[in-house]
Amino acid sequence: MDITQEKMDGGNALLKVKIAPEDYAGRYDNALKNYRRQLNLPGFRPGKVPMGLVKNRFGKALLSDEINSMLNDGIQSYIRDNDLKVLGSPIPSDEHGEAGDWENPEHFEFVYELGLAPALDVSVTSKDKLNYYTIKVDDKMLNDHLADVTARYGEVSEAEESKDGSILGGDITELDEDGEIKAGGIFTGVSFRVHELDPDTANALQGLKNDDKVKIDPRKAVKDERRLAEMLDISEEEVNELHGNFLFTVKSIQDLQPAALDESLFEKVFPGEEIKDEKTFRTRLREDIGKSFLRESDQLFKRDITRHFIDKFDPELPDGFLKKWIRMTNEKPVTAEEVERDYADYKRGLQWQLIFNELTSAGEMKVSREEVVGRAKEMISAQFAQYGIPAPSDEELEASAVRVLSKEDQARGVYDSLYDEKLIAHIKANASVKEKEVSFDEFVKLANN
Repeated sequence: MDITQEKMDGGNALLKVKIAPEDYAGRYDNALKNYRRQLNLPGFRPGKVPMGLVKNRFGKALLSDEINSMLNDGIQSYIRDNDLKVLGSPIPSDEHGEAGDWENPEHFEFVYELGLAPALDVSVTSKDKLNYYTIKVDDKMLNDHLADVTARYGEVSEAEESKDGSILGGDITELDEDGEIKAGGIFTGVSFRVHELDPDTANALQGLKNDDKVKIDPRKAVKDERRLAEMLDISEEEVNELHGNFLFTVKSIQDLQPAALDESLFEKVFPGEEIKDEKTFRTRLREDIGKSFLRESDQLFKRDITRHFIDKFDPELPDGFLKKWIRMTNEKPVTAEEVERDYADYKRGLQWQLIFNELTSAGEMKVSREEVVGRAKEMISAQFAQYGIPAPSDEELEASAVRVLSKEDQARGVYDSLYDEKLIAHIKANASVKEKEVSFDEFVKLANN
């Protein structure tokens, strides 16, 4: 087998593959013999069908299979041996087609199109000027968080009638357009505090008793899509498809007496820190809130990093090849118009992935298995702390972390977050990054820009 590469403009290339009879003769003969041994045709004993008949009836298909296998193995070896940075995968060339006679096989020639990743020399220097936005924790935010903390550690008692501060539990059932229970719709148990819902819904849920029913629109009642997904036990994507009312049936009503602001609460929230007074407790809470927003700050910073470096390096891609490759390899049929419509976003995503790979390589960023397990243990411990439950032993944490990481999507999420952290640290250390504190509303505007 002879494979040659012809480079073209814009990251495009052609692979020309020539296959001679001596390349496939041995494999083809073995395929015929193996097939003959397995073949069972009427009038012939199993495995005794004349070879001429086998070749006449099935030879073309068997030869095609063998040559396709040779092509796949040969092309992959050529790409690997020549260290080609291929985008997508090779696709047969419509323009050049193939040469050879399958009825009277001898020499064959095939041509494949390749998309090659551009050579990138990426670097982060002081000329890269970026802003890192943090959210200012104002007094309202602090007071709201304080109310949540005292409620979380407060005492719960059963009540006969709901009010604004009540905790309601019950069943929620999806309704159809006619207000009837939707066949195959969502049905689940939920629990929530009345005042966490929008004002109109909160008003409608006051003055209720057990077994009372009320219609609510979850999309209007709960603005936080992540929280609504948790409540209804569905994905955030499914939340976007929700429309219309649900029927909520009250099954339990509880009143909450917030915890007192004393040393007992301080120790539960920040064990071992020996906080003695409310002022110190508030200061510590403010720090905690600020830290909780760092994830959002990092996400916005990563978005700005992505935009900045795509604009700076602007990697050239073989657009025509990639559009064709998307159409040919998509699981569901897509039109050229659909590919064109979505291609700009796809292209920027691919450009960033190429830049990201080069940045992590240049910065010698690696994520070890130990770091991944450690991060998973931190996440599990934080979940326990969220509910005021002491973390389990290190051995139990380790076992839980391993279970979490056995799921590919969760493991990938942990790896990605650690790589993001390392990249952000690398850019902060080498670029000119100015930290700016903004209000929550200003931050939201920046994030939506």
